[in-house]
Amino acid sequence: MSLIDTAPSAGLALGSRRFVHPGPLRWLRCLGWGVLLFVAFMLIDAAATILPGVWFNGHEPLIALATLAICAAGYGLYAGVMRLAEARWPSELALRPALSELAIGLLLGAAMMTVVVGLLVGFGLYDVTGPRAASAWGMITVAIFSGSMEELVFRAIILRLLMRAFGAWWALAISAALFGLMHLGNDNATPTAAFAISIEAGLMLAAFYMLTGRIWMSVGVHAAWNFAQGWIWGARVSGIEVKESLYFSTPKAGAPEWLSGGGFGPEASVPAMVVGTGVAILVLYWAWKKGNFKATPDEPSVAQIEAG
Repeated sequence: MSLIDTAPSAGLALGSRRFVHPGPLRWLRCLGWGVLLFVAFMLIDAAATILPGVWFNGHEPLIALATLAICAAGYGLYAGVMRLAEARWPSELALRPALSELAIGLLLGAAMMTVVVGLLVGFGLYDVTGPRAASAWGMITVAIFSGSMEELVFRAIILRLLMRAFGAWWALAISAALFGLMHLGNDNATPTAAFAISIEAGLMLAAFYMLTGRIWMSVGVHAAWNFAQGWIWGARVSGIEVKESLYFSTPKAGAPEWLSGGGFGPEASVPAMVVGTGVAILVLYWAWKKGNFKATPDEPSVAQIEAG
């Protein structure tokens, strides 16, 4: 049996009751609901980013555990909100396949970033030194909140509701663009870096959600991509400098920024765009062949069920 379900699908379960029920202005209701959820869960993302460091300043293992606890609470809240507001338990958070899909995602994310760094070194764009002794806890914390909360917000909320409102192609394009734009506030960010993030990560992470109908593989890929980039290879993560790492990777003096990614790091480099976009195209094609570019048929409304 394949670790990834490749059987033909009836489409993605996007929700079809209460806030997102069929009928007039469904697209507008989906947008409004998406904005409300985006704001609420970005606040939880901010809490996971800030509060553990305030509570346990200097105690990195406790910071990582507190971050994990806040993110887990956020997932529980999302499931409860879906039950109340959309009359469903979210299949995008189905627990049975979670561990296997997370594991696959972690392996893929680390492998992809390692290939990117290998290409940067092979083409003479980067220098890598090390190894050296370094704590991994800081990047573990970053991997937890970036992988878990950003995937919940951008895939389970934004991509899902945009797909319900406008269909798969528009949902992919808009959600990927938003994902890139959200990184413009980072250190050393440029429009080129935002574009790179949009196509290599926004599309690629969306592809794994569309393939499986769940966010676990996207969570694993996102977390491991950041962890490998930061702690293993010691490169800037979306423009942010890493304090401790196993190796230390920097662009060579004179290397063109459009090739190396410059001060933003490997994610703005041509190798990252080639690797991430190539994987996105392959996985999206797989998801399309599986039938996941369409939604599952609308379920009966709660009123229809109660009416018998």
